[in-house]
Amino acid sequence: MKKILIGTNTKMTKNISETKEFLAKLQTLTKDLDNEITLFVIPSYTTLLAARNIIDGDRILLGAQNMSWAETGQFTGEISPNMLNEIGVDIVMIGHSERRHIFGETNNEEALKVESALKHGFIPLLCIGETSEEKMSGIANEVLRSQLITGFSKIDKNNFEKIIVAYEPVWAIGVNGEPATAFYVQEKHQVIKSTLVELFGKKATCIDVLYGGSVNPGNANEFLKQKSVDGLFVGRSAWNAVNFNNLIRQIIPVWKEKEGK
Repeated sequence: MKKILIGTNTKMTKNISETKEFLAKLQTLTKDLDNEITLFVIPSYTTLLAARNIIDGDRILLGAQNMSWAETGQFTGEISPNMLNEIGVDIVMIGHSERRHIFGETNNEEALKVESALKHGFIPLLCIGETSEEKMSGIANEVLRSQLITGFSKIDKNNFEKIIVAYEPVWAIGVNGEPATAFYVQEKHQVIKSTLVELFGKKATCIDVLYGGSVNPGNANEFLKQKSVDGLFVGRSAWNAVNFNNLIRQIIPVWKEKEGK
């Protein structure tokens, strides 16, 4: 059975001691699930080294919330791929909606980061999603396709095995986010899957497409039941280790039934 891919981005919420406590507890609570889940956590930059020293890299993948495409140079405030390699990061999150809509990152900038992430041996997790205005205007599909086509435009078309995509509609994330319906999620994930096949060929069906957008214990099962949803990218519902463990155990039977096991 293919493992469930599930992870969380703690954003700017936990300091070093809080992150260490969270990861140590999560690792202990989920130690019996290694054959059923692929788990990743993306904490803040200042906690990465401490996090690397806490977790077993074979059990929990460690991610960075952003990365410069440049290895070195006059980029004050940026973090280079060489620096992240030195720490031992596994995943780099690219194009989170807050990076796009608060800090003004463009599709082309995300493409440079995807290219650099693959070059340096990271798993690029490209986040995509439409705003509420784009949804209401009926152009959500075009927005998602544009983010994917441009975001993956600079990589070798045969080098896509490590790519992960997270669909996070902008209007569905954050404190005031409104969860999407399972039907809507399946519809958009199918657009994403079709676009990936268009870009990379039939083998691109192996690319995991996660859903993230106010995922919680009340809706996680329905999201995961959808045919084109390969896993979940959980926000605040995962920031407590006990709650995250409970959510993971809740969805495992759903995944097994979906996979026919």
